[in-house]
Amino acid sequence: MATHNEYGKWGEEQAVLFLQRKGYTICHRDWKYGHRDLDITALTEDGDTLAIVEVKTRRNTDFAQPEESVDWRKIRSLAIAADAYVRRYQVHTPVRFDIITVVGQGDDVRIDHIEEAFVPPLR
Repeated sequence: MATHNEYGKWGEEQAVLFLQRKGYTICHRDWKYGHRDLDITALTEDGDTLAIVEVKTRRNTDFAQPEESVDWRKIRSLAIAADAYVRRYQVHTPVRFDIITVVGQGDDVRIDHIEEAFVPPLR
């Protein structure tokens, strides 16, 4: 696996640990729908909302903020995969789209959780 892929997996693991510390229940990681995927699906601490979480991991923010890479194409892809997920697992709770950014490495890591980061467009 390429180094950047390993780093991305490490960032997803940091995001999972972060969510678990906040009381979230992790449902799935790297859930696939064709060539699309959902990084993390989790129930919020009260169990009332399903959070679809996109994780963006960067070593630094020298060029851009990590959340800026979630463009309209990515949002559309996430919406399509989320729709399939909701249908597959017959989700009856509200669904929201979050972004978690993991910036840094080693002991110098900053994690930010952007709840309700976007509302995907209707098809």
